[in-house]
Amino acid sequence: MIKVLNEKEIDDTAWRNLLKNSGKATFFQSPECYQFYKKLTFLQPFLYGVSKQGVLTGLVCGYLIAEGSVLKRFFSKRAIIPGGILIADDCLNDSLEALLSTLSEELKHRAIYTELRNYHDYSNQKETFILHGFDYHPHLNFHVSTESVNVALSRLSSTKRRDVKLSLKNGAVIENANNQDDVDSFYKILSDLYRLKIKTPLFPKEFFDQLSACKEARLFLIKYQNEVIGGSFCVSLGNEILYEWFVCGQDGRFKNIFPSTLATWAAIEYASENGYRLFDMMGAGKPDEGYGVRDFKAKFGGQLVEHGRFVRINQPLLYSIGKKAVAYLKKKK
Repeated sequence: MIKVLNEKEIDDTAWRNLLKNSGKATFFQSPECYQFYKKLTFLQPFLYGVSKQGVLTGLVCGYLIAEGSVLKRFFSKRAIIPGGILIADDCLNDSLEALLSTLSEELKHRAIYTELRNYHDYSNQKETFILHGFDYHPHLNFHVSTESVNVALSRLSSTKRRDVKLSLKNGAVIENANNQDDVDSFYKILSDLYRLKIKTPLFPKEFFDQLSACKEARLFLIKYQNEVIGGSFCVSLGNEILYEWFVCGQDGRFKNIFPSTLATWAAIEYASENGYRLFDMMGAGKPDEGYGVRDFKAKFGGQLVEHGRFVRINQPLLYSIGKKAVAYLKKKK
């Protein structure tokens, strides 16, 4: 018997067992991530599970978000599911179909579209997603193996190894964030990057304040002359996978110091020293589009993977209008 579960019906022990034993597990489907979402005032988290014969076989954890003025919020309300759907390795299509049907029904009036950002390979389940109205969109990523520091360092491109060594030689230091001022300084650099170069919305500061309090999060800072000049904000799934959620640096400000490179290396080095098997760089853009960030990430010795995204358009007219409006506003900036 298949049963769809709401938040209150999902047993914490069963949830953790599924997370521990599934090959599709990520931090973003964990109880800790869901509790983090619940602390944020600017988004609405949601959680659904599915059981078969009383055993939890699947789970989806995500959030509803919109930003800007009242009008912009109306056209930008979307459901985002980082990490995709958590399913048992022996999960049959009936459990997955029950979850997808629930998502479609629950979100059709609450979000213009629903987007699942996959951090694992769902090619075996692709047809099931398509049958439930989800289109597949190719999206790239890099996975860096972290079996040892020396191996990880050797896999960097020659320019990245040089940049790491030069940065350290010329006085840049790697530190862990240990107070609110550190988080504030990192956020200022990151928000400038998003405003001036990336030109897409960044989470409000409360996101980073709350994230810094999570035991699964770690903020690696790059400092020069006691000033924060860059950093990498990461989260972890146990000691298995370290995810680089955000990275930034004041590149070009100081001669022979490369804070963005050093920040990413700091996270890779930490993962290699502490028994993690993988460093996930969390996205490298669409394969058919040029992307400077992908060029940057490609030099850290990772394997290029394409796990893609599944997108369901719940409200086609509003989606079309909103997409054109966002493109227009982005072009004006």
